[in-house]
Amino acid sequence: MIILITGASHTGKTVLAQKLLEKYKMPCLSIDHLKMGLIRSGYTNLTPEDDDKLTDYLWPIIREIIKTVIENGQNLIVEGCYIPFDWPKDFEKKYLKHIKFYCLVMSENYIKKHFDDIKKYAGIIENRSDDTYCTIENVLKDNERYLKFAQKYNADSIIIDGKYDVDPDLL
Repeated sequence: MIILITGASHTGKTVLAQKLLEKYKMPCLSIDHLKMGLIRSGYTNLTPEDDDKLTDYLWPIIREIIKTVIENGQNLIVEGCYIPFDWPKDFEKKYLKHIKFYCLVMSENYIKKHFDDIKKYAGIIENRSDDTYCTIENVLKDNERYLKFAQKYNADSIIIDGKYDVDPDLL
């Protein structure tokens, strides 16, 4: 089983992946870790701010990791924002039946009511040394964009609206 988790920054992708890892004892691949390893090692001249280019660069690698994991009869959680919404086009039917995809989206209402909490819990799993880009305007814009893509591609979404409780049993 492959579980893909995407969503805008600060939606809790890493927290959900950690909960799934602990509950199901499945390994987890953080796309951010892969990204930074490739950037820091000099294997790419891209920077952490090159989001669209990073998706194009990272997805072929991640796609082939997923195929290998499925072929080996293994399980993997893959979390990060560099998963294209049209990802199913890259897999034959024999692979697709082993992949679940979830998109985390915070509602406009949730963001406006809980922005201080979003900032407060931003580093619960990972250290964010520079979180200045996390403004209410950016969070609203990013979540709106992810919601539109999720709707366009009919993706399974977890909408965070009332209380933030992304439960691994929901998957």
